[in-house]
Amino acid sequence: MPRCGPPYTDRVPRLHRLEIQRLATIERLDLDLGNGFNVFTGETGAGKSIIVDALGLLLGTRGGSDLVRSGAEDLLVSGFWSEDVASRRVTAAGRSTARLQGEVVSLRELGEWTTERLTIHWQHSAQSLLSPAHQRAMLDRTLKGSEMSTYQAAYGAWRSAQERLEQLRLSERERARQIDLLEYQLNEIETVSPVVGEEEPLEAQLTRLSNLEAIAQGAAGAIELLSDAEVNAQGLVAEAIRSLGAAAKYDANLAALQDELRTAYEALKAVSLELTSVAEDNAPDPEDVARIETRITQLSKLRAKYGPSLKDVLNYGAEIADQLTALRRDEHDASSLEGEVNRLAREVKTCGETLGRARAAVAPKLARNLQSVVRELGMPHARLEFALSELAEPAPYGLENVELRFSANPGESLGHLADVASGGELSRVMLAVSTVLGADTPSVVFDEVDAGVGGAAANAVAAQLAQLALERQVLVVTHLAQIAARADHHYKVEKYLEGGRTLTRVRALNADEREAEIARMLSGTDSAAAREHARELLGALS
Repeated sequence: MPRCGPPYTDRVPRLHRLEIQRLATIERLDLDLGNGFNVFTGETGAGKSIIVDALGLLLGTRGGSDLVRSGAEDLLVSGFWSEDVASRRVTAAGRSTARLQGEVVSLRELGEWTTERLTIHWQHSAQSLLSPAHQRAMLDRTLKGSEMSTYQAAYGAWRSAQERLEQLRLSERERARQIDLLEYQLNEIETVSPVVGEEEPLEAQLTRLSNLEAIAQGAAGAIELLSDAEVNAQGLVAEAIRSLGAAAKYDANLAALQDELRTAYEALKAVSLELTSVAEDNAPDPEDVARIETRITQLSKLRAKYGPSLKDVLNYGAEIADQLTALRRDEHDASSLEGEVNRLAREVKTCGETLGRARAAVAPKLARNLQSVVRELGMPHARLEFALSELAEPAPYGLENVELRFSANPGESLGHLADVASGGELSRVMLAVSTVLGADTPSVVFDEVDAGVGGAAANAVAAQLAQLALERQVLVVTHLAQIAARADHHYKVEKYLEGGRTLTRVRALNADEREAEIARMLSGTDSAAAREHARELLGALS
């Protein structure tokens, strides 16, 4: 069988154990899974898809309270990949808790982690093939070079520059208003040129000038007591000096005290002179008062607008100076950026055309390989083709749209996959994609991929699944004996009654049990003829 995808390199281990508690009709299930091809079979209604539902919970799918076993408080699903463990608990109230290695994580984180290890193809998941993005991604997986990454880098640079230019153009008027405002504010601060710490001295100086009359009156009263009154301090000290004159000749201690009095007398005279100057200065200079008041008012306004402190005012001034520099640079950038956008647009076109040529080169081969497999799956006249159509403008993924066109019957024109393919045909195309391109994860699950398939097509589907299982761990829920007979490990899903309640169990079958199950799948009975047919089928595939 032709393959376009590289073989899987086993970056992460396979799922080797699944534990389920209180999910739907399962009370408890501890299931060890093998390598290669694993199948799950059972009577209709036995609950085969519960296994898939459990794995879906580990992928982060919706976990409603309807999944919790009746009468239970919660359900718990745990998956084991070598030493790694992922689990999901859902309560009867619908609340969900996800864990990785025992640590609580978000549901998104759980899903991202498990998606690298497990892929589920649900009964309805073939619908993903209808997405243009999915069809384009299929084709791009076969590209051998760096065309896509080169294009994406060029596209990202172009869009970034384009968005920057659009922003500059749209905000031109607003930018002009902002420049005017910031220039006014910066000029206001620079005109005043505040100095941190200057306010307190100014306030003290204004207080003094506002109270000069009271200061002068106080000084005059002190002068009166020190020198001008009939009995004053200077006169009394002078008299004391004279009184000690004769006695000081005979006593050194008195002489020293007399000298201290003389020093005090000179100090009193000096203070009196200074007080005289203060007493005479009893009318403040109006210009000095006005100058100080104006300065204090200017500083107060700055603090009120840009403060609360003068240090904050100065910091704000530095910030808006930087903003002005950036805004003025934007004005210059708008004119120079337009040329850069045009240059980057040309680069996007060049890289996009290279990507388009690479896609056009690999598209026929991939279509032929898919067509070959699909024809083996019971559609001998199927045709597939990748159609590339030019887009009106560059997109993040290239310059063209990619569409997978399909026809199942001879004489019919190729059409949109969504318009011309039935559900069963979609499922088989999906299986062909998985086998030709290879799955992205080490474990791949197929839920009823054989719906509507029988006869030779069933054998072909079984062969394709077995081929995929050579490189992946494949888990298949099936009703076809041809598929079950190909498996490396066969599990049977059964319902039974216990204590008046319905339970589901899953068990690995031994050789005799497997023969009996395949006989049932072939004829609905475990008759001798059915057994013989089962042995023939198993022998033919061994």
